Amino acid sequence: MPSEVRREAGLSVLLITVDTLRADALGAYGNASAPTPWMDRLAAGGVRFTRAHAHNVVTLPSHSNILSGRPPFSHGVRDNAGFRFPRGTDTLATILGRHGYRTAAFVSAFTLDSRFGLDAGFDVYDDGFAEGDRAPAFVLPERPGAQTVAAARAWLAAGGPAPYFGWVHIYDPHAPYRPPEPFASRFPADAYLGEVAAADAAVGALVGDLLAEGRSGRTLVVLTGDHGESLGEHGEKTHGIFAYEATLHIPLLLFAPRLLAPRVVEDEVGHVDLVPTVLDALDLPPAPGLPGRSLLPLATGRSSGAAATYFEALSGQTTRGWAPLHGVALGGWKYVDLPLPELYDLGADPREERNLAASRPAELERLRASLSTFRRQDRGPTRSGEDPDVRERLRALGYVSGAAPIGKRYTEEDDPKRLIDLDASIETVIARHRAGDIRGALALCEEVVARRPDMPAALLQLALLRRKAGQPGAAVEALRRAVAISPEDEGTAALLGSYLNEAGQAAETVRRLEAYAARKDAGLDTLAARGAALAQLGRTREALASFDRAVALDPSRAFTLVQRATVRLTAGDDGGARADLEAALSLDEGLALAHHTLGLLAARQGDDAEAERRFRRALALDPGDYDAMLNLGSLLARRGRRPEARPYLERFVEGAPSAVYARQIARVRAWLRTAAS
Repeated sequence: MPSEVRREAGLSVLLITVDTLRADALGAYGNASAPTPWMDRLAAGGVRFTRAHAHNVVTLPSHSNILSGRPPFSHGVRDNAGFRFPRGTDTLATILGRHGYRTAAFVSAFTLDSRFGLDAGFDVYDDGFAEGDRAPAFVLPERPGAQTVAAARAWLAAGGPAPYFGWVHIYDPHAPYRPPEPFASRFPADAYLGEVAAADAAVGALVGDLLAEGRSGRTLVVLTGDHGESLGEHGEKTHGIFAYEATLHIPLLLFAPRLLAPRVVEDEVGHVDLVPTVLDALDLPPAPGLPGRSLLPLATGRSSGAAATYFEALSGQTTRGWAPLHGVALGGWKYVDLPLPELYDLGADPREERNLAASRPAELERLRASLSTFRRQDRGPTRSGEDPDVRERLRALGYVSGAAPIGKRYTEEDDPKRLIDLDASIETVIARHRAGDIRGALALCEEVVARRPDMPAALLQLALLRRKAGQPGAAVEALRRAVAISPEDEGTAALLGSYLNEAGQAAETVRRLEAYAARKDAGLDTLAARGAALAQLGRTREALASFDRAVALDPSRAFTLVQRATVRLTAGDDGGARADLEAALSLDEGLALAHHTLGLLAARQGDDAEAERRFRRALALDPGDYDAMLNLGSLLARRGRRPEARPYLERFVEGAPSAVYARQIARVRAWLRTAAS
């Protein structure tokens, strides 16, 4: 029987999003071995939606949908890399902030960094996960859910007279699966479930008191996953390419005992329904122009008829040049629009093993027509340039990056079903890279590029691996090919400029980046790479002007300050160089290059003790810093401390790439022979 629809002004709202959370990972959704007692308690005491779908299968677009109540083609965020949530677009935070709510967000991974635009409307946006300007590849820019929850609890404990809207994002179930103890020991054969267990424990620390309050509580809790995880189904290891139920079907729970009695709802719903639902529950006016509906009537037993749910998966298109995936779920059926179309009866075939596109033409056309109503509103992805450091951090989280051309005519050969084994190969490349197997990763990446030479993401990965393997010329060649495929992608061009600088081809950097740097909205990495090239060419004044623009774009970017300091040092501006280096270290004390450059400055001023201290510090931070290795060894040798100098200089000769250090290696070898005689 339907119950009364209740609303109450002034309730607080706690939104919990658990990254990469399959619905069937929860006990409440039928998993008998699920390690989710806290989420199951929320489900038992609240409203559980059994047929909730995300609209995207990667993190940034999905959270943009959740917070704005708009589908991806409306707000324009279509993938993790190359897109920003538009300033001026309302979110739940901006709306509730206008109604006097205190607002705070606590996120756990770089994909939701404030630079991507979801911080609008939040009084506090805590994205304090581990990061660094020169973090090694695959050092994950994330923090455990327990730490994120601790930060949120501290904010909640500080309190205040106004009701609050808090958003807490827990990243733990995301690959690579490395659950902390005791969960690793509890789930030795299923690390994904171990990470889900860790996420559930974090949820428990957040909602335990709210569960105990029962009907006296004044907080509406909304818990959902941003998307799921394939775990090998349909050949996909993780997520981002397909939109099968493994990645699209997510848990959705509403808990507010003073408003909602426990209930299970089987109607189809989506993330765009959450903003209208929260505003309705708080008895606030609906936000204009939102396509979703309030779920309160469904949550109280009133069915409102079937509503189509739009979804998409565009990572294959935006980073690989594969066909884009769009689809719709309606009335228990699901249609996937690809060069090889797919149609599934989810009631009879929940694992989507029987494609009925050829045998059910009437259903196919009905859902195709439903999808067309959404597609008519879609102007296609409009991508902005992405800085190389952003791509590197996203790559650290397992997301392949690289800007592929958008808008070409796609054929069956571009259908991701025919290419998913390449995605698995790239996952293996990343896994080998993480494990330190550069040679194995490089060999497999070469195979991927040979099969699909027009895939920018694979070319970027190839360039990175070739560079690490000591093949700077081959790395540059891979990036030249990537730029030729997507010349409009400024981020790839800037990365090519950096690699050209390392290879001693600064003139080509200046030529290639001139047009990008001339734009008013030139990217920081473009300006920095061009500045470094101009410095190599002795055009110091122009180099400093380029770095000045880069620093003005982001004064908190410590590494750019170090680069400018190097140019100032070359120009004889020791005071300016020192000021930049000290400012950089105040932002990030762990910058090896800053310590090394201060060592050079000290050596030039005759302070050998300070130079030695700085060189040693640089090597402690980066044992592979060949410049610091060479300079420390040379300093010790010059000071007559040959036994101390020898190990550093021997390591330099053994490891330094000859393509970069040929003259220095020859000189050091001559010294070692002389010292041994």
